[in-house]
Amino acid sequence: MIIPPAADRLFSSDKKQKEIANALYREVSGMPLICPHTHINPNLFVDPETTLGSPVDVFILPDHYIYRMLYSQGIPLETLGLHSNNSNEITVEQDHRKIWQCFADHFYLFRATPTGGWLTHELGEVFGVTCKLNSDNAQDIYDKVASQLALAEFQPRALYKHFNIEILCTTDAAEDSLEAHKTLRATEWDGKILPTFRPDGVTNLESEGWSKKISTLSQVSGVFIHDFKSFIRALENQREYFKQMGATATDHAVEQPTTVRLSPTEIEAIFKRALHNNLQSADAAVFTAHMLVEMARMSIEDGLVMQLHAGALRNYNPLIYQRFGSDCGADIPVRVDFTRNLQPLLSEYGNDPRLTLILFTVDDTTYSRELAPLAGHFPSVRLGPPWWFYDSPNGMKRFLDSVVETAGIYNTVGFNDDTRAFPSIPARHDTWRRVCCCWLADQVSRAVLEFEDAQDMAYDLSYRLPISAYKLKVNHG
Repeated sequence: MIIPPAADRLFSSDKKQKEIANALYREVSGMPLICPHTHINPNLFVDPETTLGSPVDVFILPDHYIYRMLYSQGIPLETLGLHSNNSNEITVEQDHRKIWQCFADHFYLFRATPTGGWLTHELGEVFGVTCKLNSDNAQDIYDKVASQLALAEFQPRALYKHFNIEILCTTDAAEDSLEAHKTLRATEWDGKILPTFRPDGVTNLESEGWSKKISTLSQVSGVFIHDFKSFIRALENQREYFKQMGATATDHAVEQPTTVRLSPTEIEAIFKRALHNNLQSADAAVFTAHMLVEMARMSIEDGLVMQLHAGALRNYNPLIYQRFGSDCGADIPVRVDFTRNLQPLLSEYGNDPRLTLILFTVDDTTYSRELAPLAGHFPSVRLGPPWWFYDSPNGMKRFLDSVVETAGIYNTVGFNDDTRAFPSIPARHDTWRRVCCCWLADQVSRAVLEFEDAQDMAYDLSYRLPISAYKLKVNHG
């Protein structure tokens, strides 16, 4: 079956609104992509001859959205090529054609999901596949995609240009030496790949391999970490190094955005217990809460934008975590209290316009109740776009409906794709732009907005807002 034209995809069925949405979309659809927060591996771009691998490497292995849907239907993750810590129980599938066939056999599961939309967009717009993927045509489509992936124009650097990406930011551990970024800066390639400082591995005292990460942080920062003060100096050194390598932001992930300011004696005692592997039950949580306040203080001093992702209970399924580790589709959203939890941080630093604190959540019940009022008051607070489970057409619409009346769009930051799957980037940005144009068209049709204002807002939501919020330098705009 041939896939129908998608010119009006995600637009209203109302003729007037559709015409307005199309007019807005035509003006922003070709704008460069600003990707200020991704989980793309920078090593993809180091060697100009690097390829993306097989169709399975491109579509399936980087994508936990696919894992979780197929696993929910009883398909073992080993069948998808994931290696477990106990592979004696189930044979791990090595044949990528068989993995692809399994994926195609169950592609119908993604109907009406945002993942299905991204996958269809990737297959059609990036690889020119004009038929719906199914059991019968799986191997033909595999051959078509595989043959294209072997071509120079489908290498990562070429796709970066083809996708019209202007800036792409990666996510890098605080103790990372940024070798890939150093190599990229020394090349003549004109792609702009910037690091992002992610300290969770050392600020979460219960993180796996914490002591080893502290040792590595000591080495790369040039600071021997033996107490809390030296730990802070090491982090500050690394932040400065990340800035020298082009970073403009940090990133922090927590289940609850709890913040607290401990006394020097209290925080030193906790850190010493961590160094001696003698943590008490509440140490890790209160240490992370204190460190969020410290990170806000550092951001005021060094200018790095602070991103805070909250509301995901990580590794909820112990069987999956024990066998496969993290990021395998077993994280579940939980309720979040931003207002009370952030008050210590915002009381101390929230009124300082030098701080930019971008808040993300997978608890969308907080949009109108907490996040929009916080962003609509504090000069430091901005709202990140719908994240993870709500990075979807309906999630985006709910976000705009919930926050704009209180915070406006200029206390939001536009869009970021937050993806590990490189070829999905254009699809995700296109979804955002279409939903925003549809939402703005509704406002125009009801005389809430004038068309000229909607034009400006579409441009801002698509392009200018992330540049401004993340303090990015571009050639135009």
